Amino acid sequence: MKIIETCLKDCFVIEPRVFGDSRGFFFESFNQKTFSSLVGGGFEFVQDNHSKSSKGVLRGLHYQIKQPQGKLVRVVQGAVFDVAVDLRKSSSSFGKWFGTVLSEENRLQMWVPPGFAHGFAVLSETAEFLYKTTDFYAPEHERCIIWNDKSLGIDWQISGDPLLSNKDINGVNFADAEVYP
Repeated sequence: MKIIETCLKDCFVIEPRVFGDSRGFFFESFNQKTFSSLVGGGFEFVQDNHSKSSKGVLRGLHYQIKQPQGKLVRVVQGAVFDVAVDLRKSSSSFGKWFGTVLSEENRLQMWVPPGFAHGFAVLSETAEFLYKTTDFYAPEHERCIIWNDKSLGIDWQISGDPLLSNKDINGVNFADAEVYP
């Protein structure tokens, strides 16, 4: 695996080593020892999630103010524009965002550490999105920043209005969001 640094402190894109031939392909999508050596130790995954969404769906920007989740995310079908926002006040990249296309073709993954908000917009007709988390889902601690916050200025790579859940419609502005120390 190869690690690709982003403009956000501690947030990385991970490119797996893919072995392919006329029969298909193989790659190791996760190895705890390799992952720890790439991003640093101390992270253990406790939950795997799988979602399927249609084109134009935007999910996010989600985070948990308590029980913050680190997320290792990837796409196994289709393509998304994946976004992380640093919510750690003590970080040199606080309030900045990074986004990249994750797809079944490029097989890239993104490591979104605890202390970040996360979201994605579906670029293909459908997309299946997988992610591992470092803590359990805790709806009572979940928060949402509005996807189109002007101060963040995220270019979601979609045209028209996205399809949103009520939670995402009612997200707060970044200036009003609870953040991490």
